[in-house]
Amino acid sequence: MTNYILIVTVVILLCLFLNKLSSRLGIPVLLAFILLGMLFGTDGLLKISFDNYRIAEEICTVSLIFIMFYGGFGTNWKQAKPVAGKAVLLSTLGVLLTAVATGLFCYGVLHFRFWESMLIGAVLSSTDAASVFSILRSKQLNLKDNTASMLEMESGSNDPCSYMLTVIILAVMKGGFTGGSLVRLVVLQLVFGVVVGVIVAAFGAWVLSQMKNTSDGVDTIFVFSMALLAYAGAAVLGGNGYLSTYLAGLILGNRPLHNKRSLVHFFDGLTGLMQMLIFFLLGLLSFPSALPGIIPVAFAIALFLTFVARPVSVFAILTPFRCSVRQQLLVAWSGLRGAASIVFAILATVDPAYTKNDLFHIVIFIVLFSISIQGSLLGIMARKLDMIDDRNNVMKTFSDYSEEVPVEFVKIVIKKDHPWAGRMIKDVTSLPDLLLVLILRGEERIVPKGDTVILEGDRIVLSALSPEEHLGLYLSEISIDKESPWIGLPLSKVKLEEGSLVLVLMREDRVKIPNGNTVIRENDILVVSQV
Repeated sequence: MTNYILIVTVVILLCLFLNKLSSRLGIPVLLAFILLGMLFGTDGLLKISFDNYRIAEEICTVSLIFIMFYGGFGTNWKQAKPVAGKAVLLSTLGVLLTAVATGLFCYGVLHFRFWESMLIGAVLSSTDAASVFSILRSKQLNLKDNTASMLEMESGSNDPCSYMLTVIILAVMKGGFTGGSLVRLVVLQLVFGVVVGVIVAAFGAWVLSQMKNTSDGVDTIFVFSMALLAYAGAAVLGGNGYLSTYLAGLILGNRPLHNKRSLVHFFDGLTGLMQMLIFFLLGLLSFPSALPGIIPVAFAIALFLTFVARPVSVFAILTPFRCSVRQQLLVAWSGLRGAASIVFAILATVDPAYTKNDLFHIVIFIVLFSISIQGSLLGIMARKLDMIDDRNNVMKTFSDYSEEVPVEFVKIVIKKDHPWAGRMIKDVTSLPDLLLVLILRGEERIVPKGDTVILEGDRIVLSALSPEEHLGLYLSEISIDKESPWIGLPLSKVKLEEGSLVLVLMREDRVKIPNGNTVIRENDILVVSQV
């Protein structure tokens, strides 16, 4: 047992080292994880024999749950909403078109059996959320026309469709599958996938809203369990567990959660570990000596998938939306294959319908090709197509992002002889450029109003313009667009959620501390605190 722990520790440390090294060399880190697994494997230097696909499939399934959940959790719905329709079409119809086109190529050109060809197409039909997120974040690539949000939402949500196609084709290959059973399977996958995901998210959000005074880490453990519940709850009922998990993450991630930063940091680290695990296992399971035998076939599929199937599906879907050719070319190039394809390939390998061709090593080669070529050149392609948006921060497309607002929180203890003791807040006139945002009274947190009386022993929190300091307040932004009913209203007339207060108003290039008489205008950004 000790030896296994030592090996796992060494692998994690090496992965962390490779993460730093790959960023300096410009090599996609996931590629480094695969190569490390090969180094440890049967054909590598350490000769570790591991060929238990069943255990690997179970481990990778659990890992993909958290990758899918975090894909939804980290998506900023406000940024993604304008392109949500395009992204959903790409993640559903686009996946289907890519799968069918790739399958027909394998059948008609490479002369695979028909359903085996369709299985290869299904396994390779989804793009890799982890790879896309990693590249956009690490290289700070914000793209024009909301392309970054479109790619994030597409790559985060297309795995469920690819999984469903894979399951359907495997069921057909095993025989005894009728049209009625096909319809039933699709309906169960979609209905229970959506319903369970929404219910779990609603339940999770309600519980978290009641967990204001819990010890540190309890909320993190709870959200962790919600990710597992979303998958297992849907899967038990015959639904699409990955769809449920993604929806639960998307809904929860766009709720005003307490300690959200800590949740994001936890799942960011956990997802990173899961990626290490999946790609390392991929390399460990593989036999590099087997790759030369499948290279001609795999290379042909990789070329067709990259330069024909993916572009055709993207152009077929986005052209009716009058998207520019440059945007469509970049979206087509950004179709990286990765973790999901690996997991689904292992799923097919352990299934009784497993075919004679080496699907697993075919997928390995295609993933290596995709990450090394497409991943490495994504930034260059974006610049060549003039799709880089230098005016905005790509981090705004993620739900954990908050604008750096120059606000400082100051805490003052109200003593017996303090001039504010016993006075209502509206009667306190000595607060220039300051706003009283919170009253700490014993264990109670009070969001102040004009008629709130300041008492002896109160600890009051004031905000002023300067760097932010965290004092248990959750900050969120509300953008005032042209359709907002708040335009023209003073802040005193705006009804916010209980426990909320507007701290800062950002207008063009100015930042100001508002008061009840401040009138809201179009394009204002309100920074709101919640306790």
